[in-house]
Amino acid sequence: MITKLIPKKVFFTSGVGTHPEYLESFEVALRDANIEKFNLVTVSSILPPKCEIVSREEGLEELSPGEIVFCVMSRISSNEPRRILSTSVGCALPQNIDKHGYISEYHAYGETAQDVGEHSEKLARSMYSTWTNEAPLRTLSFPRSSSVDEHGDWMTVISAAVFTI
Repeated sequence: MITKLIPKKVFFTSGVGTHPEYLESFEVALRDANIEKFNLVTVSSILPPKCEIVSREEGLEELSPGEIVFCVMSRISSNEPRRILSTSVGCALPQNIDKHGYISEYHAYGETAQDVGEHSEKLARSMYSTWTNEAPLRTLSFPRSSSVDEHGDWMTVISAAVFTI
């Protein structure tokens, strides 16, 4: 029998990490988001039918260290001093819970958290509407923004929608 991997729940998280090494700045961002202990697999933008949005704490309780975990992730990095880095995931919820919604990811240099949040919601709304020919029930976003320090250490900013099966 083939088991379908359809997530039942999703939670949203974000993180910022700074370190002299590029890769370690990403690791620190994952730690800040509390998702460093999982083997993350990035997926595209579908919010499954009947997928419940839960708190980060509730979602993390269902996961185990080392588990393969699917997520939609927005990620940006730089070591340019004083550069603003921003990420967001947006979500368009379906009118009918038996249908799918959309999750978008967006990142930008020099934009505020509010700007990238609004843009990611716009993207999710557009993807949903062009597929269903209807407006979503509602949209939401989970942005994060930070500035690289003056020393030019690497900074990574992430926002993620993390699924539990």
